[in-house]
Amino acid sequence: MQKINSTMLIEKAAQLLENGTADRVLGWKKGEFDYDITPAVFNSVDQIKKEFVFGDFCGANLSKYLVKETRKGDGKVAVFLKPCDTYSFNQLLTEKRFDREKVYAVGISCEGMADIFKVKQIAGDGIVSVSSDGENVKVETLYDGEKTIKLSDVIAERCINCKSRKCVAYDELMGEEGEIIDSDRFDMVSKIESMSEDERFGFWQNELSKCIRCNACRNVCPACTCEKCVFDNPDSCAQNKAPADSFEEKMFHIIRAFHVAGRCTDCGECSRVCPQNIPLHLLNRKFIKDIDTFYGEYQAGAQVGSRAPLVDYTEGDIEPGEAVMKGESENA
Repeated sequence: MQKINSTMLIEKAAQLLENGTADRVLGWKKGEFDYDITPAVFNSVDQIKKEFVFGDFCGANLSKYLVKETRKGDGKVAVFLKPCDTYSFNQLLTEKRFDREKVYAVGISCEGMADIFKVKQIAGDGIVSVSSDGENVKVETLYDGEKTIKLSDVIAERCINCKSRKCVAYDELMGEEGEIIDSDRFDMVSKIESMSEDERFGFWQNELSKCIRCNACRNVCPACTCEKCVFDNPDSCAQNKAPADSFEEKMFHIIRAFHVAGRCTDCGECSRVCPQNIPLHLLNRKFIKDIDTFYGEYQAGAQVGSRAPLVDYTEGDIEPGEAVMKGESENA
């Protein structure tokens, strides 16, 4: 399979503007650092040629940015979507969060993105520059000079345990459509489930105690698109603030996990942007695993219009209390 590269996307983005398919393009540009690639809107071919980038650190899911971008005038926005992004795209359409007619979606095949946390674990801090040739990541640091790391050693966890390399939504496809693949993404969830209650509490207490309430996870999550968030309400007792105690730091993440239950596509954006490297995706995967166990396998965003088990009543639904009993028997 031919790997999609920056040159190919730059040419495609420029073409879409020049032939009038779209009047702006949603893609990626370099941030403050080489690895700090950020979503951006491009309004001209010159801007695309100067600033558009694509590479192994372009992990950002662009689907959520369509919610606000499609409200800006009547023109069409072109967007590049990796396979995992297309599931979020479909889920947002199901929830009627943007106008499909205002979007030209280009699906792009993907073999995985690099995780800067893993790079830093190997190369150390003080990174001056990072570059990747598709096989190796070359890192220059202030303290240890240059290092070469195998790309396979720093692939993001969500990509190692990718649920699907199939693009499920697009107007145009670059590369192969891909396939739904066997995944070990629930292995860590099962490992946590096998712990004792005290061990599980200790695991999450240790992880969530790192939270600084920056709200990056909420702000980037494609499933969090409410016009007003409960965490911004000063009368909710859960307003946006640093946690005053251990209860508040857990409450924020537990409420958010319940909020996206049945709608989370497992894109992993929450963990990708967390500055404390908290594995927040594991909370969401626990809900996904339980929904699959109690209601049958379901993948949010697999197709537009599908109803999640939690909002779709059937006579065969599990009864209150049965879930607890079923969970206890499986963990016995």
